[in-house]
Amino acid sequence: MSELELQQLEAAFDQKIVNDQKIEPKDWMPEKYRQTHIRQISQHAHSEVVGMLPEGNWITRAPSLRRKVALLAKVQDEAGHGLYLYSACETLGISRDELYDQLHSGEAKYSSIFNYPTVTWADMGAIGWLVDGAAIINQVALTNTSYGPYARAMVRICKEESFHQRQGFEIMMTLAEGTPEQKAMAQDALNRWWWPSLMMFGPTDAESVHTAQSMKWKLKRKTNDELRQQFIDQTVPQAHLIGLTIPDPDLKWNEAKGGYDFGPINWDEFWQVVKGYGPCNKSRMDARKGAWDEGKWVRDAAVAYAEKQEANLEMANA
Repeated sequence: MSELELQQLEAAFDQKIVNDQKIEPKDWMPEKYRQTHIRQISQHAHSEVVGMLPEGNWITRAPSLRRKVALLAKVQDEAGHGLYLYSACETLGISRDELYDQLHSGEAKYSSIFNYPTVTWADMGAIGWLVDGAAIINQVALTNTSYGPYARAMVRICKEESFHQRQGFEIMMTLAEGTPEQKAMAQDALNRWWWPSLMMFGPTDAESVHTAQSMKWKLKRKTNDELRQQFIDQTVPQAHLIGLTIPDPDLKWNEAKGGYDFGPINWDEFWQVVKGYGPCNKSRMDARKGAWDEGKWVRDAAVAYAEKQEANLEMANA
């Protein structure tokens, strides 16, 4: 390919981005655009799959049949989200096995929030309300991202995440309206999950190495700090509504900016978790790699069955 042809392709690509046209798998795209999307979509897919682990632990211990069924449905949804996203990522020319290898080796990351333990039933409410609530704010914007398969996958995912957020808030509201011990349990969960939820949006704009390029390519429509502010402004009134207290002594309404001011985030903790030193990093990876190894016979059986079916079809057509 000549330099002129490359420049023409880049110009056509840039114009599509400007015009808000979707980039599709067969379209020409810069290699950096492809790699950036592989990184982000795979990280999102890994987060959905690893995110099943903190909640799966509570399915059998949920306090009623209704709660068990709802939590089981939520975990099943998250497995489906991972499947959609891995499929979208494969359209960029990377195999599913490569994606799994990157996760298991530690080369690929997943959301730091899933490296915290779930120690009480109230944590199921806090995760739904806060973690899925934060995810929705980030993911609604992704329904308009520039890469077509990712944007389309996000439409269904956002609908299901909205159900998860409402389910979590309902758990927290029920506990807050219950006995003093139940309300204390809800408050404790809020205390432990609030700050990690704010960290979910990633480092501050000044420290984020990917934000500028992601905004240029319309992979992101809002910056990390803008999304974090939106989450705080949306969530604080919900806590007030059910009588819980946000664990931030610096939190106060700022009339001038039309939003809440909030205290400093412990970024040292965030980076420690990202680097693999969180409370549950090792156990999460051990669980994922263990499931992969123990499931090998299922994958082998599925491949053998598919090969047998293909052979039978060839014989029938011979």
